[in-house]
Amino acid sequence: MKTFRDTGLLFHRYTLQMLRNPIWLFVGFSTPILYLALFTPMLKHVAPTLGVRSGGVLEIFLPGILALLAFASGSSMGFGTIFELQAGVIERFRVTPASRFAILIGPILSGLMMMVVFDAVVVAIAVALGFQIHWLGLAALAVLLGLLASLMAAFSTATALVTKEINSFAAIINGINLPILLLAGVLLPISFGPVWMRVIAHFNPLYYAVQASRSLATGSFGATAVWQGFAVLAPLCALVVLWATRVFRKAVA
Repeated sequence: MKTFRDTGLLFHRYTLQMLRNPIWLFVGFSTPILYLALFTPMLKHVAPTLGVRSGGVLEIFLPGILALLAFASGSSMGFGTIFELQAGVIERFRVTPASRFAILIGPILSGLMMMVVFDAVVVAIAVALGFQIHWLGLAALAVLLGLLASLMAAFSTATALVTKEINSFAAIINGINLPILLLAGVLLPISFGPVWMRVIAHFNPLYYAVQASRSLATGSFGATAVWQGFAVLAPLCALVVLWATRVFRKAVA
């Protein structure tokens, strides 16, 4: 019970911090909306090439954007950890009786909640642009994206605690972002790429998340990509959270 109480308190603390930062909220809402507003009109012209009707291009594009939002939301959490290290917050946690697991998972759950809010706004806008909702598919997609965001948030937080310095941490995160996003087929299906790119993509966890997201967005629960996505992300998320918890316990020991 103590772990749950501590998690709730830390969840509340980090949620208030985010809500008090209007610039962060503006950027968080505007980025995915700009993707929809700027890319959707262009993709409608290449819909025949993608093998979909003009009005169904969002069924390919929107799930990729949602996966991108989950990936970015999680990977950016380490920056907050760096700032707390520099401000001495992590040092203060060392003398508190708070659960070390709660100190890690509280901010992650807060970030997940904000991600769900952002996703809901993006989906609502996509519906106005012609996207057809499959409610059960979206519910399963929310679980999948939660796994992806938790995976990246745990990795980002642990990496920040290991590097302990903003420049090194930013170099690592920015260095892996571009190849991972490109090899996941976030904006366009990876099938458009050459053979070597399609082969390498199968070693990228985000690729499976994007493929599963596109199937779930259309309500295709039986697609191979769906079970592959959960089969890859669920155990990988558990392993990374376990590693991040150990790193955090050493940092606040």
